[in-house]
Amino acid sequence: MLIPALLLVFPLNGTVAEVRALNYLAREVPKWSTDNKCFSCHNNGDAARALYVAQRMQFSLPPKTLDDTSAWLAKPHGWHKNGGDVEFKDDALARIQFASTLGEALQAGILKERAPLLAAAEMIAKDQHRDGCWQGGFPGDVGSPVTYGSALATWQAREILRGADAAKYKDAIDRADRWLLRAPVQRVLDAAVVLRSLPGRTDKAAVERRQQCLDTIRKGQAKDGGWGPFVNSSPEAFDTALVVLSLAGTQPLAGFAGDREVARMLQRGRTWLIREQKSDGSWPETTRPTGGDSYAQRLSTAGWATLALLTAR
Repeated sequence: MLIPALLLVFPLNGTVAEVRALNYLAREVPKWSTDNKCFSCHNNGDAARALYVAQRMQFSLPPKTLDDTSAWLAKPHGWHKNGGDVEFKDDALARIQFASTLGEALQAGILKERAPLLAAAEMIAKDQHRDGCWQGGFPGDVGSPVTYGSALATWQAREILRGADAAKYKDAIDRADRWLLRAPVQRVLDAAVVLRSLPGRTDKAAVERRQQCLDTIRKGQAKDGGWGPFVNSSPEAFDTALVVLSLAGTQPLAGFAGDREVARMLQRGRTWLIREQKSDGSWPETTRPTGGDSYAQRLSTAGWATLALLTAR
């Protein structure tokens, strides 16, 4: 089913869910800096990243939607002075969130100069722990849309370094890869992140690791198609989005005979996200513990869910 965009125009086939999600983000992302006089990891990081991806995919955003965010992202040495996110303040994580979005802004052609990304990568590389991860010793049981957790932070940081200068940061990237190859994958969230780090690798360790991740993901998929952070958890939008993103990046699966099963899991997960979307284009925020009320988590959840819809479209 297709509908005409209200605020956004997609020249080919923008689905109802995609248009609704992007309209929501296009309204909310610029409001934070206007209303609060600061920039946030949820609005100007996770949520804005989905809008830059949409721009790259030739969605047309309302004029000036990303102007303030782009100006902010272009000055990484000032990111620690954002003044917001007091409850979740973590400068090292904020650098990863903003730099990930900066990378998408460059790919979308909205920002042209690579110097800010290089500066951000330099800072992020210094935050890597000796064992190869980021956010080592993460407090709490499992990550969330705002707090990430060690596995997701490590994957995102690795991708930033690879996009900035893969040759310069080869050692840091290799150490991150080794950490991801060893990380426990009993939790669905961690299995999804580790799976995303494996496409293209055909060595025995990677093939076995891929199977372990897929086994956890298969066991964790609920009857209605979604995933929670643990195998027996009720589905949440954030966890489902991470799994959908990972499965979308694994096709075809070298050394795995269940390609059609993976495609079915992927489609059921995407369908779950569409079904759970609220009428305003957002999703119920994923919080730890579940059922909390958090604007920050709501915006980041919507950003991740929108990325999943666009990536697996």
